[in-house]
Amino acid sequence: MASDSQIAKLLGDIRSCHSAMLPGERLVLRGGAQSFGFVKPALAEQLRGIEPAIEISSGAVVLPPGLLPRLNELARAVGIPTRAEDFDVRAAPEGAVLGVLDRGALPSFGVIGVGVHLNGLVRRADGLHLWVARRAANKKLDPGKLDHLVAGGVPAGLSPFETLLKEAEEEAGLAETLAAQAVEVARFRYDMERPEGLRRDFLYAYDLELPEDFIPRALDGEVESFALWPLEQVRETLLTSDAFKFNVVLVLTDLLLRQGLFAPGEAQRLRAALAMPANS
Repeated sequence: MASDSQIAKLLGDIRSCHSAMLPGERLVLRGGAQSFGFVKPALAEQLRGIEPAIEISSGAVVLPPGLLPRLNELARAVGIPTRAEDFDVRAAPEGAVLGVLDRGALPSFGVIGVGVHLNGLVRRADGLHLWVARRAANKKLDPGKLDHLVAGGVPAGLSPFETLLKEAEEEAGLAETLAAQAVEVARFRYDMERPEGLRRDFLYAYDLELPEDFIPRALDGEVESFALWPLEQVRETLLTSDAFKFNVVLVLTDLLLRQGLFAPGEAQRLRAALAMPANS
């Protein structure tokens, strides 16, 4: 059983993912009648300075629908650093695609970002183990943090599962035939204030049991190393440190709950925190 302070620490980590109060100081960003993001007033004024057709009124920034295909052009015009990776823009995680926006601009525009996380599991005689990745030191966001075997954002035009298969090969050398056996186990939504801006993320979490002789290979340079940990070590690290990337904490807490690694009272509190609705 964990101590009260350890459970309080983990609960705090989970709740920190819901730190954004929306709209708060931000204005709702609309494309015609569709609300798809949140922007700060200063950015709203910059956008209107570039495109006079943009309207600011009643707590909202309204783009004419004809501007939706030009979101990246607007982002570049106001000087937002981009990452050459487009994401689909939607009003809801599984809604119609309204346009595309560079991944680097999502936090500034408060647009939903969809991602996938894979629990890479190995069942051994001494129990269930998890492959843990360490993010490369040169990663722009959360360098050196512990991460999943496979995790990544869903780029424009791909489904979450298609992204999982793509990232599995690129990040861990995981063959598509094996990665395709992954099973979706949970979904998470949160609105979080981060140094890069507003993160409105929707995560698809998957489990995949891997053979004991599988050894991941970092092929895209985004991972520094991999290690196979018993679940008890994962639990101890979550309870006593900030070593894991912030959103990995959500997925791993869910995994540990499903594996019965928390006492009933602890589990009840953690499940309630994981179920906390986003603020938007």
